[in-house]
Amino acid sequence: MNVLVTGGAGYIGSVLCEKLLQEGHSVTVLDNLMYGPANLFHLCANPDFSFVLGDARDAHIVHKLVRKADVVVPLAAIVGAPACAEQSYLAQTVNVNAVRAINAFRSKGQLLILPNTNSGYGAQTDIICTEDTPMAPLSLYGRTKLEAEKIVLDSENTIVLRLATVFGMSPRMRLDLLVNDFVYKAVTDGYITVFESHFQRNYIHVRDVADCFVHCIDSRDAMCGLPYNVGLDDANLSKAELVQEIQAQVPGFYAHFSEIGADPDQRNYVVSNQRLREAGWEAHRSLATGIEELLKGYRMMGRGQFNNV
Repeated sequence: MNVLVTGGAGYIGSVLCEKLLQEGHSVTVLDNLMYGPANLFHLCANPDFSFVLGDARDAHIVHKLVRKADVVVPLAAIVGAPACAEQSYLAQTVNVNAVRAINAFRSKGQLLILPNTNSGYGAQTDIICTEDTPMAPLSLYGRTKLEAEKIVLDSENTIVLRLATVFGMSPRMRLDLLVNDFVYKAVTDGYITVFESHFQRNYIHVRDVADCFVHCIDSRDAMCGLPYNVGLDDANLSKAELVQEIQAQVPGFYAHFSEIGADPDQRNYVVSNQRLREAGWEAHRSLATGIEELLKGYRMMGRGQFNNV
């Protein structure tokens, strides 16, 4: 397949593109390189990889690239509640308008796989959230991603992946994701203050996410037309339980569970990934394995750019 990935130089994209090439697909990335060019340097020797510098909202470029693709993965997005709140116009135009344009440009024979977030479930603590659970996003991020999902699912030959909170090392590393952030604080500070430690969410390794996209391409006929929760069933954990998982590998890590203050991200839910299992795929990289991987990666990072020690 010829696969077009917008935002392919990002946290998920830089891992996904490598996986797609390994599976024998041709990959074209459209990215504005807002996080720098080095994230995809390791793919340049592959003759099936090509790169276009540009904006996912540029209709002229996107139209030309979509026409050549068998599969389109619109990863380009403003990700996370804080980033979207700070850049609301950018969030709307990238997260929604760019997806709407891609969907309009493609033919019915071209597969579109949209990554969404399961943060759209909001704060539903009295149930286990399935794909049939009404969405109740708490942030602009969640609302824009849900709007894009509705656009996509109203069209033919589409799949939506509602991703759990992703963790693990990537060429374009992100330290703001919860597991990555907690492990980083364990390594650099040795302590953390946790607000609303009972809040729960689901997690998944970034390489499992890449594997899931490949499965969707391979199983497109059976999976099209539906959203799928994508996470680890044994990683529906509270923040306190996540701390305990890290402490098992960083024994000196101290956590203060504060009763004063609130987490700006009020997500709190438990998710079922049964539909995806029934479609023939499930995540297999454990949280413990991911923590071990992060510890290795953070040792390689050394001191921060502006730190003296």
